[in-house]
Amino acid sequence: MRALPVGQDALLVEVTSGAEAQALHAELLRRRAEGSLTVREIVPAARTVLLDGLADRARWAAELTTAAVPPAPPLTGEVIELPVRYDGPDLAEVAAHWGVRALEVARIHAATEFRVAFCGFAPGFGYLTGLPSRYDVPRRATPRTAVPAGSVALAGPYTGVYPRSSPGGWQLIGTTPAVLWDHTRVPAALLAPGTRVRFVPTDREGAA
Repeated sequence: MRALPVGQDALLVEVTSGAEAQALHAELLRRRAEGSLTVREIVPAARTVLLDGLADRARWAAELTTAAVPPAPPLTGEVIELPVRYDGPDLAEVAAHWGVRALEVARIHAATEFRVAFCGFAPGFGYLTGLPSRYDVPRRATPRTAVPAGSVALAGPYTGVYPRSSPGGWQLIGTTPAVLWDHTRVPAALLAPGTRVRFVPTDREGAA
């Protein structure tokens, strides 16, 4: 673990894996909740966690780089369900990569409980983990110039939903009508780090 100063009062903590980043994020949230950590924002990413508005940055840099971080606790709380129709143009390609039928891709994906590991790329876009590593898929060799809003997609170990139309190179396996980002809503983002998510098939085939 490495801690790097950022700006006047921020600290970027680097770890070696996504699981470690999620565990560190959970531990820092716990410390803030109990009052032992005073910080304005705690922002996880793939292998880093940013602490912004941190009091006594030098002390926390020394403590975090020497302390053992406990594994992330099991998630509790509400599960956000996203309706999805498994009709994506890359469904057959993902099925071939997994060595299963297209219907099996839908079944496996819908049977998984996901966790929002971190957010980024576009407002409302969450990087969801939960599928075993054997289901990792590569990005497309040629990205699309426009991916429709609501596209449910896979890349590497992640599932994501495009909150608006944008270029993208992820493998598209379905579509959802869920609104991932709405600036008139509080909070504007439907998904936040640590949120539990399930995809619920809305078509007969995906539900089979």
